[in-house]
Amino acid sequence: MKKILLGITALGLLIFSCKSSTSNASANKLNIAFESKNNSGVTGTAEFVEKDGMVTFTAKLSGLKPGVHAIHIHEKADCSAADAASAGGHWNPTFKKHGKWTDAEHHKGDIGNFTADANGNGTITLKTDEWCIGCGDATKDVLGKGLIVHDKPDDFTTQPTGNAGARVACSAIIK
Repeated sequence: MKKILLGITALGLLIFSCKSSTSNASANKLNIAFESKNNSGVTGTAEFVEKDGMVTFTAKLSGLKPGVHAIHIHEKADCSAADAASAGGHWNPTFKKHGKWTDAEHHKGDIGNFTADANGNGTITLKTDEWCIGCGDATKDVLGKGLIVHDKPDDFTTQPTGNAGARVACSAIIK
């Protein structure tokens, strides 16, 4: 009888463990790593967390030239080209003009600029309800896109890209 009870107890723990693992796996959180492009030496990570209809995006990069750099979401989750051109243009599913995130006219991929310190380290955070992670809405879903860091700042006026220069880091936004 003790063996049966222990077996049931072990099975109960196993089921509990699987349920906990499943609920953690279904959380809308995505961590990705950047690849250096154009021989830049830039590396880093990005995190997307979706909670209550809001996505919080944070990118942390190193190896940048000190100063201001642009970061954008691009059309394709393809970082195979040495210059990251394989990621395509800016993600713009609503067919708006390029601009600042806070302007009425902006691409869904127009995240903006951030500053790298004297050591080449930079961080940017954005919180928005204009994105989702894996929801299937073509105008909001960031999955299957590319995340690009540029060598220069976005000027927010040059169409369609903001004149942000070379692509120095790339990551596919995939699970």
